[in-house]
Order: sequence, then C-alpha cells, then structure tokens
Amino acid sequence: MGKRVYFVSDSHLGAKGRVSSRERERLLVNWLDRVKKDAAAIYLLGDIFDFWFDYSTVVPRGYVRLLGKIAGICDSGIPVHYFPGNHDMWAFGYFESELGVKLQKGPLSTTIMGKRFHLGHGDGLGPGDRGYKLLKSIFACRFCQFLFAALHPGIGVRLALRLSKTSRAANDSREEEFLGNDREWLIQYCKKHLEKEKVDYFVFGHRHLPIDAEVLPGVRYVNTGDWFRHFSYAVFDGSEIRLEYFEEKSG
Repeated sequence: MGKRVYFVSDSHLGAKGRVSSRERERLLVNWLDRVKKDAAAIYLLGDIFDFWFDYSTVVPRGYVRLLGKIAGICDSGIPVHYFPGNHDMWAFGYFESELGVKLQKGPLSTTIMGKRFHLGHGDGLGPGDRGYKLLKSIFACRFCQFLFAALHPGIGVRLALRLSKTSRAANDSREEEFLGNDREWLIQYCKKHLEKEKVDYFVFGHRHLPIDAEVLPGVRYVNTGDWFRHFSYAVFDGSEIRLEYFEEKSG
C-alpha cells in the first residue's frame, strides 16, 4: 500500500456540539489510529481545540487521549504538522517540546510527493473581515498574552470558552453553504496568491464546510470541513487529493 498524506481541522474539542467533546476526541483518536498505518505525514490545520493557551506551569484540562496519541505518532517517526487556528493560536512551544509536532505559524508553501501545496488554517486570509483581523492582531500582541497569562487559568479558560461560544454562534449561519467562487474569500485569496507562485493544491480549514473547488484550470482548493458536524478530512495519495468522511466500522 502506498503512503498517503492526511489533512484534518476544526474538531473544536472543549466545545459543546451535536456530538460531545469527549466523543469527538475519541473519534479523532480512532481516526489517527486508522490513518497512521499508511501516513507519510499528518497535517492538523488548526482549531483542533476550541481553546488552547500554553501556560508556563499548567496544561489545560482534558484531551489527554488525543495528546498522547499525537505524541505516540510523532515518536513512531511520522511527522505531524500543527497549524494554530483562531481558537488555538496561543501555542508557544508545548506541542513541539512535549509532543514532537512541527508547529507552523501561518500559511506554508511546501512540496508533497511532487506537487506544490499551500496550507494553513485559513483565518484572516483574503479580503474583508477587518474586525476579525484587528482582533487577531490584539490576540497576537505579546503584552496582551502576558496579561491573559496573569489570570488564574480557571478564570482565563472559562472566559475564553465563553467568548469562543459567542463567536461560533455568530458565524454559524455563514458556514452552512458554499458561497461560490466569486464570494468565497479563501478562493479569492488563492487567486491572489497564484500571482506570486505556482500552486497545485490549496488546503485550508476554518470554513467548517467540506469544499473541493477549482480555482483555475489545474488548481484546486480543498477545505477539510470539520469534526463538529461533518467529520471530514482530506487525503492525498500522490496523484490526487480527495475529501473523505470518517465512519467507524460499527457505523
């Protein structure tokens, strides 16, 4: 069996959903167990956690099954790349030092099995959404991070999860349908980026909607969807990339 590269995003562990956070974690761990058998690499494209903050002396409660599984996969020699999203952007080194992942801050262009990929979470890219881009710059400010870290973790985590829930509720209606090539901001970003370099595949998360669209002839944009409603992911086998949906053998 040939090697494959896998892409997944937006499980938002810690958030309430149609399927509980603990169950989503279990399913994600089972998926990792399945794909590691033929994985050449695994790309976690952000918002795996609904909130994450690298405190200097404590680790956010929960997720031990997933964290242990990722560490085991890295220890086995399979590279795992982690792209912080807009909900788990405060990753400052714990994933690298404790789990062994390769942390990618921002979009990455790379060659995979002879094809050129441009990868990222997808937040803050493309035109518009100035309010969020301003908010992201505040979240990225080192002084603001210092002030948040000064809060007791019990207070900080509860506050962050409440704000996260509010943000998700406000955006749910925009995540229900494909807006078309002319209105999807990530497709507009892809077209602009193609002016700077040749890319075969753009792969992002953030959108919470599985998408496979042609940007230009021979160039495709794939969105991995989410593990909140769709339990979708993307897989590249060296010749083509496709969206798939995880389902346990029990159904």
